[in-house]
Amino acid sequence: MAQKCAIGLISALAASASLAKSKVASADGPFNLSGFSTSANPQQQASPPPPSLAGEESSAPPRARNDNPRTSSGGFDPEALERGAKALKEINNSSYAKKVFESIKQQEETKQTEFATKAQEFKAMQAQAETERHKVIYDEQKKLAQHQAQTKSQMARYEDDLARKRMQAENEFHRTRNQELVKMQEDSAIRQEQARRATEEQIQAQRRQTEREKAEIERETIKVKAIAEAEGRAHEARLAEDVNRRMLVERANAEREKWVAAINTTFDHIGGGLRAILTDQNKLIVAVGGVTALAAGIYTTREGAKVIWSYVDRILGQPSLIRESSRGKYPWSGSLSRVMSTLRGKESASKNGKRFGDVILHPPLAKRIEHLATSTANTKLHQAPFRNILLHGPPGTGKTMAARELARKSGLDYALMTGGDVAPLGAQAVTKIHELFDWGKKSKRGLLLFIDEADAFLCERNKTYMSEAQRSALNALLFRTGDQSKDIVLALATNRPGDLDSAVADRVDEVLEFPLPGQEERFKLLNLYLEKYIAEAGPSKPGLFDRLFKKEQQKIEIKGVTEELLKEAAAKTEGFSGREIAKLMASVQAAVYGSEDCVLDSMLFREVVDYKVSEHQQRRKLAGVDSK
Repeated sequence: MAQKCAIGLISALAASASLAKSKVASADGPFNLSGFSTSANPQQQASPPPPSLAGEESSAPPRARNDNPRTSSGGFDPEALERGAKALKEINNSSYAKKVFESIKQQEETKQTEFATKAQEFKAMQAQAETERHKVIYDEQKKLAQHQAQTKSQMARYEDDLARKRMQAENEFHRTRNQELVKMQEDSAIRQEQARRATEEQIQAQRRQTEREKAEIERETIKVKAIAEAEGRAHEARLAEDVNRRMLVERANAEREKWVAAINTTFDHIGGGLRAILTDQNKLIVAVGGVTALAAGIYTTREGAKVIWSYVDRILGQPSLIRESSRGKYPWSGSLSRVMSTLRGKESASKNGKRFGDVILHPPLAKRIEHLATSTANTKLHQAPFRNILLHGPPGTGKTMAARELARKSGLDYALMTGGDVAPLGAQAVTKIHELFDWGKKSKRGLLLFIDEADAFLCERNKTYMSEAQRSALNALLFRTGDQSKDIVLALATNRPGDLDSAVADRVDEVLEFPLPGQEERFKLLNLYLEKYIAEAGPSKPGLFDRLFKKEQQKIEIKGVTEELLKEAAAKTEGFSGREIAKLMASVQAAVYGSEDCVLDSMLFREVVDYKVSEHQQRRKLAGVDSK
């Protein structure tokens, strides 16, 4: 019995030693309960047994070097077995060996019970682990299902996005293609419209060319016809002239014979009287004395009349520098002319409906001249001194006409002279200037003295080409205009105001600039001169002599000359002065008189306007070349 207990004790010690070994091994590796493990994992169940249990079936790993001589190469320490054997010997020799074995038996049973409890706990833990594993598997399957559902949803959204993008791309492609088609259609329509316009323009150009050629042929025909008519009339005139010459020769011969007979008779009587006087000495003395007295009387009367007339002309007559005046040459000859000019001015103003008759000016300038005329009239009424005026601007802008209308509206007399008339007078210029101002002071109404081209003799006195007589004339005018005058308004007109002498510029109180007419003013001027030169031109009431010897005048017929045509002509005539527009309408009148039927139509009007515009441009070009 004691031997069995010792064997059990030894086996227990061996088990404890193996347990200690397993604890030492578990310190280096994972915890393994291979003896009690019932894991459901087939891979774990199929794993090979550890080397300590299946050493014969698998090749043992290489043994580790044993540096400790008390341990085996596998790391087993036999010291515990030695102590166990020593203890067994002591127990076997002791009197309490039975109690020890009982105690060991109870301990063994307790350990078995503990091992059974641990096995049950391990089984419970294994079941719990299996439950956890199934739960984890369920969670994983649930997550997998959710992930698959999410993946399917994402795939559906992705496919939906792809389909939507595909539809958008198709729509964008169709829209771009439609835009390209619309653009191609628009380009085609534009090309067709351009081709149509080009065709129409070509047709219109050919039509205009045909009309121009037709007009040219008509003009050539009219010219040839006019030349033929002129040659016929000239031939008839030559024939009539021959007849008239023969008649005049016969009449002259008869008159000559009659006068020869009368002269012969007269000389016969004179010869008889001379013979009687020469034969009688008393009659000869009386005849010689009478002839001498008659000759002396005739000479004395002629020279005395010249002296008296020069004195009267110097006292009462108009100065020689005056080219035009409303006063007349003598005081008694100006009343009727002033009345007639006033009536003509009122009639022209009432007929044209304008404030300045035939003068078309810019509205601000016209308003200023009207205000100046009113102030000048009130100045004369209140016996205040007049103000001198300077009118400057391009030629033909109406300076002279405006000065004449200013004098008429202010109630003053009007006198016109030019600066170019002073230089030829030489030394007499000073005397003529004084006579001019003395004559102007005799006007009871006041005189507006208008000096046109004033820069001709009122230029700077330091000019080298200015003669001494011109300087003296300028000094005389400066002397007479040194003080403000109550009798004379001095109005100077020039195209170059910068050339005037500084003293002359100091005498000026009002400066009026006359610019070239604008488009609205050119339209009014065209209307005015169309009425004056075309509409009012025609047959007047002929006299008896006109009925017998002159050809009947034709009235001009106007066709197609509308306001639009006149506005077009006003736009083309930019840069024209009022005088050039008047000459333009005079050229239109001449072209109408040169036609066969005396009709003014739009084609003829445009032709004359285009010709005059090109002539104006050429003249400006030549002036520009000359100025260079």
